[in-house]
Amino acid sequence: MADIFDVLADGTRREILRQLLESRGELAVGDLVTELGIAQPTVSKHLKVLRDHGLVGVREEGQHRYYHLDASPLEEIEVWLEPFTDFTVGTDADGATTVYAAWAGAEVGDRIGRTVADTANAARVAFETAQEKLEGARQRVTEKLPKLRGREG
Repeated sequence: MADIFDVLADGTRREILRQLLESRGELAVGDLVTELGIAQPTVSKHLKVLRDHGLVGVREEGQHRYYHLDASPLEEIEVWLEPFTDFTVGTDADGATTVYAAWAGAEVGDRIGRTVADTANAARVAFETAQEKLEGARQRVTEKLPKLRGREG
């Protein structure tokens, strides 16, 4: 299950899925390139990841490939997330906790998958930003070390 969340954490892949959803049919790679404004090899790379995880299907016609959305993996995520949608903690008349009340069939919003993916993406971006800042600090220290060592001698 973790792999699908990694796939959905990428904003470009989510945008490709959104484009395919809105098309309500098939889109050629060239159409996605135009809509997204990114290079064809990049779009093709993301489509391969989505295809490998069963999120899109492809129809080949000559040299052209037409992609369509396959929402079945997203439906599996929705089912998996259902128990986690009710976060109330309490006790019922029998004294049992109601934490697991969602197991009884609470509805999951259409955007749960996107919310999870957006949160994972935000965490990844924050981590990458922190890494970039640390790398910048490391470079500044590395540049100043020879000067500091020269003063010690």
